Amino acid sequence: MPSDPRAVLSRPAPAPEVTVAYGDHPDQVADLRRPAGTGPARPLVVVVHGGFWRATYDRRHTGPMSSALAALGHPVAQLEYRRTGQPGGGWPGTLTDVLAGVTALPHLAAEAMPGQVTTGPPILVGHSAGGHLALYAAATAPATVAAVLALAPVSDLAAAYRLGLDSGAVAALLGGGPADVPDRYAACDPRRLVPMRSRIVVMHGTLDRQVPVGMSREFVTAAQAAGSDIRLIELPFCEHFGLIDPESAAWPDVATALRSLREDH
Repeated sequence: MPSDPRAVLSRPAPAPEVTVAYGDHPDQVADLRRPAGTGPARPLVVVVHGGFWRATYDRRHTGPMSSALAALGHPVAQLEYRRTGQPGGGWPGTLTDVLAGVTALPHLAAEAMPGQVTTGPPILVGHSAGGHLALYAAATAPATVAAVLALAPVSDLAAAYRLGLDSGAVAALLGGGPADVPDRYAACDPRRLVPMRSRIVVMHGTLDRQVPVGMSREFVTAAQAAGSDIRLIELPFCEHFGLIDPESAAWPDVATALRSLREDH
């Protein structure tokens, strides 16, 4: 494992094969990567990047992860969306962008990579704030999502607000706290959107300092009690960024979890 867990955020990765647009804004795009090897068409894997919904972080830091997933035989789309700190980002643009992208990308990818991608609902792999967005999509548009692999997701927005994660990132996304904009929290907080119909695997490192593992424990317990098909995989000695780093000790667990979700569809 690299000595600096954040090294993956700036590590170069091979360029994607093609970039497709699902909307008119420059950030309503996705980078596509062809699956290695031969075989039948497979469900698209949509990678939803994190970065606490802020414009500072874009899809490029998921390049190493996406390249590694393509090498394992997954057709991959790195989804971009408008983020806080830029026009149209935050409420509701960030959320509506992800829903639009998840809906459109299987068909766009099938056109760009004929014979390699099915047009059915994709599997979403979301990290951190991207995990929140993936869970939100599964909860609010279940017909468009086959399954979710949520990596250290921000799964309880009200708790994240109270904890002040990333210096007020949730308030920046939604325009205030639960008392200020309760309808917005009700509409997009995964903790309040259970049960979810899609199959979900949540993976979280016990050493995570960005998003506490206790949030995933409480969310999964509540979702299971409500009847969701969901399970939690805790990774001892893993922090926040190892989950998206193909060079980390956690990566084989991530790859195995995604393979199990794909094989079920």
